Amino acid sequence: MARPRPGGPAASAERADGPAVTAPRRGRDQGSASIEFLGFLPVLLIVALAAVQLGLAAYTVQQTGTAARAAARTASLDEPRTSPAAAGQAAMSGWLADGADVSSGGCGGGQARATVTVEIPSVIPGFDFGSARRSATMPCDDGSDDIGGAGAGGEGR
Repeated sequence: MARPRPGGPAASAERADGPAVTAPRRGRDQGSASIEFLGFLPVLLIVALAAVQLGLAAYTVQQTGTAARAAARTASLDEPRTSPAAAGQAAMSGWLADGADVSSGGCGGGQARATVTVEIPSVIPGFDFGSARRSATMPCDDGSDDIGGAGAGGEGR
């Protein structure tokens, strides 16, 4: 004789000839997962927008630093081929460079300094996330092409 299962025959949902049997769903329970998803959808959208905004802010800061280094490098040259502001804007993505403010000084004290300020674009209209501001300092070019102690023609070795 077979040993009865704990909890009696009602506790077993397994049939002898196939998979488990489930009770039929009630009519008012149908579609509840869709409603729950719709309730959670705004939270998912806010998290997605926050992630995109964070990435956009990080990209803007990176591009601002690149522009500051390019502007300072150009300002440090003895005879630059372009202005430091133009060099800074050329080093950035075009859509960020349009609103960039690039300022640089001359070679005072043997160093050239450039500062770039860019407004951080917003994914959500009406929100202001401030601006990214980065500065860079480069040593000034003294006009000689002397690298490593050798003259222009490689003499002195």
